[in-house]
This record gives sequence, C-alpha cells and structure tokens, in this order.
Amino acid sequence: MTSDLALALTNDMLWTAILIAAPVLGLSMLAGLIISIFQVVTQIQEMSLTFVPKILVVALTLIVFGSWMMQTLLRFASTTIANIPNYF
Repeated sequence: MTSDLALALTNDMLWTAILIAAPVLGLSMLAGLIISIFQVVTQIQEMSLTFVPKILVVALTLIVFGSWMMQTLLRFASTTIANIPNYF
C-alpha cells in the first residue's frame, strides 16, 4: 500500500463520516439554537426543556435519513472491501 493510496482511503473515510454525521449534527444544532432563542425570549431557564426536543429531532432525523446513511456506509464498506486486493 502506497502513501497515496492510504491518503485517498483516509480521505474517503473522513468524507463518508462527515456525510453520515452532518444531518444529525446540523439539525440538532439548529434545534438547540431555536430552543435557546425561545428560552431567552420567554426567560424560561428549565434544563429539561432543551433535552426533549433535541432527542425528538435526532430520532426524527434518524428515521428520515437513516436509510440514506446506511446506504452510504454500505457503499463505502463494499467499495473498500472490494478494493482490498488493490491495496497490496
């Protein structure tokens, strides 16, 4: 395995991880921002108010994007496994 091949494999792995994590992290961050603005406007400082909507957003995001995430991960894994003979 050459260093160029290892670098390309690492690059593909990192981009796949970013693509899989981005919907969940982005939407949970957006939900947290909206909830924080709501708390500032209404002056409600209840800690449990932040957790329940974020958990619901993450669950809905996984339901909506879960199949796409799994397909992306399986595509990366199958490509990597299929190219094992090329690595040596």
